[in-house]
Amino acid sequence: MRLGHIFFFLLLTLTASWAQKKPLRVGVAGLVHSHVHQVLNTIGKSGDIEVVGIAEPNRELAERFAKRHNFPMSLVYPTVAEMIAKTKPEAVMDYSRIVDHRRTIEVCAPAGIHVMVEKPLATTYTDAKAMAALARKHNVQLLTNYETTWYGSNHRAYAIANTDKSIGDLRKIVVHDGHEGPKEINVDPEFLAWLTDPVANGAGALFDFGCYGANLSTWLLHNQRPTSVLAVTQQIKPDIYPKVDDEGTIILTYPKTQTIIQASWNWPFSRKDMAIYGRTGYVTTIDGTRMRERLTGEKAEHELQANPSDAPATNPFTYLAQLLRGETKPDELTSLENNLIVVEILDAARQSAKTGKAIQLD
Repeated sequence: MRLGHIFFFLLLTLTASWAQKKPLRVGVAGLVHSHVHQVLNTIGKSGDIEVVGIAEPNRELAERFAKRHNFPMSLVYPTVAEMIAKTKPEAVMDYSRIVDHRRTIEVCAPAGIHVMVEKPLATTYTDAKAMAALARKHNVQLLTNYETTWYGSNHRAYAIANTDKSIGDLRKIVVHDGHEGPKEINVDPEFLAWLTDPVANGAGALFDFGCYGANLSTWLLHNQRPTSVLAVTQQIKPDIYPKVDDEGTIILTYPKTQTIIQASWNWPFSRKDMAIYGRTGYVTTIDGTRMRERLTGEKAEHELQANPSDAPATNPFTYLAQLLRGETKPDELTSLENNLIVVEILDAARQSAKTGKAIQLD
């Protein structure tokens, strides 16, 4: 091969490599979810994504956040439709109210734009199914982001339970999620306004934190749907949260397993942990990396340490970019299949709490 040909070949290789490393062009839909600060913190920094546009009708809110995160107001558009028409993002990350997720996919899917929403996928199972139909029709990804997806501990616990099978057949899963309460931890006022609205959020703590347990249980049990859903909710602080529950417990019954989801705005501190009990042992997660395990024949439990690399990525931005570039395989926790079941569970839990009866799933 001639020297000129070699140089040309190397140039093509380097150009292709550079093109693959270009950040994913991302649009942001809404600024009313406090998790939006994570993506706004990436603006102006090199990384896996580049925020090319923001859709937010509340100009005052956009200006406040622009000053806080030092981004130009030229990035902001009044609607998702105008934002995607002007900026041509490859994907949109949705930080609007949960009830508005359907509207986002209705605009993005026909344009061939992938969408990642904050948990949960929707406020009703009817909306979730309609959103799924749109995503499938237009062949776009519709993903749901949970903080716990990026915990190495959860993925190592899954491997212990399902890959290694070292704790035997699963019998009980107990998931604890929540914090002291959104008002108590001083979330942004725009977030608090809809988070405590039963229509905009679907419920209170029942949806806000019950979705984590539904997501993890569905994953651990290979997308198995429960046979019944029983839920109990309370308003322990009706003076603060008059319209929604602040305490919720969901019991999911499977043929050979039971899951208990404890969702609360009344914990003394923030927590996201779970325990998986099998026939011959158990494994518990404490946080994103710390764990405990005890197997049959052991006199006491022992500590384990998970690595960030046990998770599919350390954050949703890296994962989204790698997935859409074909650099990683789809993760089940963010998947549409899992999260359709999650919303079905939440919808049934809301009905159960209202009627005081267990809801049987077909």
